[in-house]
Amino acid sequence: MIRTQIQLTEEQMKVLKEIASRKKISVAGLIREAVDEFIREEQGISYEKKKERAIRALGKFRSGKHDISVNHDKYLAEAYGQW
Repeated sequence: MIRTQIQLTEEQMKVLKEIASRKKISVAGLIREAVDEFIREEQGISYEKKKERAIRALGKFRSGKHDISVNHDKYLAEAYGQW
């Protein structure tokens, strides 16, 4: 890894420490995660755009089944040949 130095406001550091503590990781690890997410968004489709696409796809397909919400695990297992 390459060591670098950044300057953060006191409020930024306070919030980062709280989040890192909650996630049980270091502040450096949290910052690396954030940088990775930023790079992914810059290089491709962002999480928000993927989410938006998924939401737009809702209701556009029909399976012919009316109990998917109740038996979704069964149908997934059948689809993957595990039932």
